[in-house]
Amino acid sequence: MRHGKKVNHLSRTASHRKAMLANMASSLIKHKRIVTTVAKAKSLRVFVEPLITRSKDASSHNYRTVFSYLRDKHAVNELFTVVGEKVADRPGGYTRILKTGNRAGDNAEMAMIELVDFNEFFDGFNKDKKKSNTRRSRRGGKSTAKAAPAAPANTEDQEVEVVEVEATKEEAPATEKAPKEAKKSPKAAKEETKSEDDKSDKE
Repeated sequence: MRHGKKVNHLSRTASHRKAMLANMASSLIKHKRIVTTVAKAKSLRVFVEPLITRSKDASSHNYRTVFSYLRDKHAVNELFTVVGEKVADRPGGYTRILKTGNRAGDNAEMAMIELVDFNEFFDGFNKDKKKSNTRRSRRGGKSTAKAAPAAPANTEDQEVEVVEVEATKEEAPATEKAPKEAKKSPKAAKEETKSEDDKSDKE
């Protein structure tokens, strides 16, 4: 029975378990994500997150402490130079565990554990959320502020259009009356010719 045992032994001895977690932590730091079982991923998260917290302060004491856990100078260098600068503003929760289904051989639960700040998809997702918040604020106050200066410009354009339409209306009757007068003049000429013919016939 495992009464009161908080640590998952993972069916390994203490030395084997420490070596395995150190190797997995080094791989996670170098490659930023690894695929393993859910049980190992949860144990690795408890193992690696305190080391990432130490990487924020690049002191010689923290270098030596982290090296005593990882035992890999390349992983330690990557942790303090790249990862430490990236997670400097994050107060915790440096890793994310995503379950990927069961393994075909023994049906074990598989998962991908990754460093949160090195996933481009989720960074874009956070940026989209920020954009949605700014859009909400624009609907409230910025849209009205932008619409106010635009309104006078639109009214001026409308006034100009109205003036142009009125000018065309004023010009139109003059142009329309001229042909009517032209049409009346031939009729009058015909009537005059008819009256003259009638007078000549009577005579």
